[in-house]
Amino acid sequence: MSTAYKNRIQEFKVTLSEENINLKTLRELCFNGIPFEGGIRALCWKILLNYLPLDQTLWESFLKKQREVYSQFLKEMIIQPGIAKANMGLSREDVTMEDHPLNPNPDSRWNNYFKDNEILLQIDKDVRRLYPDMAFFQRPTEYPCQLILDPQNDYETLRRRVEQTTLKAQTVNRNRSGVTNVSSPGKSLNLYPSNEYEVLPNGSEAHWEVVERILFIYAKLNPGIAYVQGMNEIVGPIYYTFATHPNSEWKEHAEADTFFCFTNLMSENRDNFIKSLDDSQCGITYKMESVYSMLRDKDLELYHKLEEQNIKPQYFTFRWLTLLLSQEFLLPDVIRIWDTLFSDQDRFHFLILVCCAMLILIRDNLLAGDFTVNMRLLQDYPISDVHTILTKAKDLRDNS
Repeated sequence: MSTAYKNRIQEFKVTLSEENINLKTLRELCFNGIPFEGGIRALCWKILLNYLPLDQTLWESFLKKQREVYSQFLKEMIIQPGIAKANMGLSREDVTMEDHPLNPNPDSRWNNYFKDNEILLQIDKDVRRLYPDMAFFQRPTEYPCQLILDPQNDYETLRRRVEQTTLKAQTVNRNRSGVTNVSSPGKSLNLYPSNEYEVLPNGSEAHWEVVERILFIYAKLNPGIAYVQGMNEIVGPIYYTFATHPNSEWKEHAEADTFFCFTNLMSENRDNFIKSLDDSQCGITYKMESVYSMLRDKDLELYHKLEEQNIKPQYFTFRWLTLLLSQEFLLPDVIRIWDTLFSDQDRFHFLILVCCAMLILIRDNLLAGDFTVNMRLLQDYPISDVHTILTKAKDLRDNS
């Protein structure tokens, strides 16, 4: 470890030891990348994502309360329906029209159960193939959720629900990315066909199952948006960062902390996932066009080339923007990009700068290429050095 890097870690430690964290100083430090050592990154992300308060004296009581709230969500949305399902229809005289699976009433418990299953199956399909180039998400967590995995329980868990449901072939595909939904470097979806996953023995659960639970709870609490394909790619890096924390107590609560940080991030990013808002000023179409507007200002020649070839921003920027570049790079690089994004006060504007920088950095290839070559370049981005990309984005911002 170089002296400069040690000094940098020390700077973080000093800033994070203040009773009242100076957010401006922390942001400036984080912008150039956050060290992983000592769980510094996990702590910084919790502050930057508006989860932890700036007053450090409140942390202990705040975290205790939030983690209790999350336990309550688990009890209400996974344990209670699981018990209800176990009890429903066990004896014929108990089955009333109210609780009958064929009851057409939209408010019937069974109707809600089946609706939830559709969402759960889509989540399950996506989380099983999360970062297939890494073993982490397939490995068992050291801290399985005892509330749910208690061997005394005989109610239906999410895992059993997926295994038992008869809706497997009828999953609802809520993918919005259309032509842009192509595989990207190191993320080949055929690497691990989902039917080859081994389910871990009772009493243990894989990290992907924890991510599944986080997304299911989020979908239940946010019915207006529920679950849209791609959200798993946003939860993944946050959960990985928290679940690899060196402090066992923080690592143990990675699930609850990830849930709240993801919820906060989605409160800023959710408009990108709501189809009815696509064409509004807060929707994804406006943001995709912003990338081209910025490109027009920064590199008119390249802008005209893409326009001439009829390469529309939605062909590639949809995925870049909605998934915060999580599918364009390998996980360590995604995490490094997010250090900078999260630290920027206007993180989604900076994301547009990053997208613009990515285009300008391959301008020579794009100017020389035809439509097919250029589409391939944009959907399978060739530069893997994220430091170069972030430096270019910062230059674009500073020179605007």
